[in-house]
Amino acid sequence: MAEQTSFKPTLGLFDGTMIVAGSMIGSGIFIVSADIARYTGSAGWLVAVWLITGFMTLTAALSYGELSGMFPRAGGQYVYLKEAYNPLMGFLYGWSFFAVIQTATIAAVGVAFSKFLAYLVPELGNNYFLFDAGITKVYSGQLVSIVIICLLTYINSKGVKEGKFIQTLFTSAKLLALFGLIVFGFLLVKESFWAENWKTGFNAMQDLGQKDTEGVLQPTSWTNISGSALLGAIAAAMVGSIFSSDAWNNVTFIAGEMKNPKRNIGLSLFLGTLIVTVIYVSANLMYLNVMPLNELAFPTDDRVAVEAANKIFPSFGTTLIAILIMVSTFGCNNGLILAGARVYYSMAKDGLFFKQVGELNKAAVPQVALWIQCIVASVWSLSGKYGQLLDMISFVVVLFYMLTILGIFILRKKRPDAERPYKAFGYPLLPVLYILMGAAFCLLLIIYKPEFTWPGLIIVLLGVPIYYIVISAGKK
Repeated sequence: MAEQTSFKPTLGLFDGTMIVAGSMIGSGIFIVSADIARYTGSAGWLVAVWLITGFMTLTAALSYGELSGMFPRAGGQYVYLKEAYNPLMGFLYGWSFFAVIQTATIAAVGVAFSKFLAYLVPELGNNYFLFDAGITKVYSGQLVSIVIICLLTYINSKGVKEGKFIQTLFTSAKLLALFGLIVFGFLLVKESFWAENWKTGFNAMQDLGQKDTEGVLQPTSWTNISGSALLGAIAAAMVGSIFSSDAWNNVTFIAGEMKNPKRNIGLSLFLGTLIVTVIYVSANLMYLNVMPLNELAFPTDDRVAVEAANKIFPSFGTTLIAILIMVSTFGCNNGLILAGARVYYSMAKDGLFFKQVGELNKAAVPQVALWIQCIVASVWSLSGKYGQLLDMISFVVVLFYMLTILGIFILRKKRPDAERPYKAFGYPLLPVLYILMGAAFCLLLIIYKPEFTWPGLIIVLLGVPIYYIVISAGKK
């Protein structure tokens, strides 16, 4: 089993960039703009929410470049938090990452794959009931998700080159397809709603709709909002855009397998997040061109991209988007699965996880860590609760990003002479700006959407007694 004692550096700058971009782009950009439009009700604020999120993501990625240069080893953010603060802080992140952040995201992306596979094969969708397992009802889509997760786990257990091939192939395909969809949305659509939608400017409105007797969300009426109500709406809207832009930090977890990690991790963080930010903002501009704002806010099942594609390609738009999202989610999950296991590996090396998780197989990958992650993600797939959890952990994800970026300031004082091949861009202004924006986001969620905050905090705090139990067990 443990025939290798260290990782093999086989990934270059292009591979790292593909992991960043591929892990970020899942199903979110095809769906969440509807929710953002319902919260903000104007073309200006729809685009602004994506721009704010993109700016925050780029700023964080540029800041992480300094940390990745200082600690170019497997584990990424877990290592940064441990070094800047203490082992408990690192464990709380690793625990939250394992319990929900990474595993529930893998489940959600897997089920999103099956959701759009149902357009082609209805019997494999999330609405096709199979049997009642007592504690949960099992649908075809959940089993499809588990099969996809197991398949990608198996491929990645065979070596990092196999995972790299899948990542490059599927990320390249979805980037080209998304770019093509955006261009065609401006060139081929028969009726443009650009001028009509931009008449709304930054006149914020809100219509959260209500469900009819069949459970379909229908518009009620638009209400003008401003002041504190607008700030709360922006924070709630950003839950979706932040989820869609998350996982950019996954490349930091595989530092042990990167060639020249001190240079390439920081660069891949910047290039990957920049590419995705440009595509996300452009996609929303395309949505505003091809459909009126009311249709953008209330598409069937929030499938904005499907509605847009049907405007561009009336005869095959739905099938096109279904295939594109399947490609997108398959590649996204490959990146999440590949990178996530390295965090548990690093925790095990520090005595904070099962010992076997800290071992590499003959292909120099943490096979046990991969399969444990697979099991937890599969359980989340069956539970059907991952969607609610992902809403609830956006608060926690941003909180850990803020703490990690604050760690740059702490480490500059604690270790002023440490080697820093790359320094945080715009330091101290941009890192401080991110912390302030992140704090404002978290504070607004606490005030206006407390249901998005307390469950995530409970999950994190559960890690405190678990940490001391693990430490006590290790001393015996």
